[in-house]
Amino acid sequence: MNKVIDYYHFLLSPWSYLGISRFNQVVAKHGAQVNYKPINVMETFEKMGGTPPAKRHPARQRFRMDELKRWSDYLNVPMNFQPAFWPADQSLAARMVLAAAEQEAVRQGAGKLSDAILTAVWAEERNISDEATLAEIARACGFDADSLMDLAKSDALSASYDETTAEAHARDVFGSPTYIYKDEIFWGQDRIDFLDRALEKP
Repeated sequence: MNKVIDYYHFLLSPWSYLGISRFNQVVAKHGAQVNYKPINVMETFEKMGGTPPAKRHPARQRFRMDELKRWSDYLNVPMNFQPAFWPADQSLAARMVLAAAEQEAVRQGAGKLSDAILTAVWAEERNISDEATLAEIARACGFDADSLMDLAKSDALSASYDETTAEAHARDVFGSPTYIYKDEIFWGQDRIDFLDRALEKP
């Protein structure tokens, strides 16, 4: 496997949600391997020069909403533009995705879990900071929810979450979704076509 994509993202990002289908299509097309790496939202804003949506100028907030509606319509991806449980604490959900990625037998399940968590926020009005909700999502993705939850709550996975976030910042990741292939950064769901072209090269 020589086509490996490091995928850094927030599990609360509407842009990551909008990119799910096209990203998965590109991955399947090229037989690529994806390392799913959810990272800390607020630390990324604070350390990499970003501003949380709620603190942006009203003009920027309005434009963000307009763009979400345009892309949702253009991609025919249904979404709730003001979800009931957003923002929410994604830390346990993120550690669950990282834990899933460590389980070799279900490694590809990390992507399924990540996608399901994003969908829970933006299409299903579910609270991803709620343990029972996360357990239901994990079971639906084929995981032993109890063991995955126990692992996600461990000190080792807490450290892994911090380390993954620091790793992302060291690689100049400042937003979600960010796809890195051969050290080239593709930021945003609207850059997936460029990622596709890069994967086509020998």
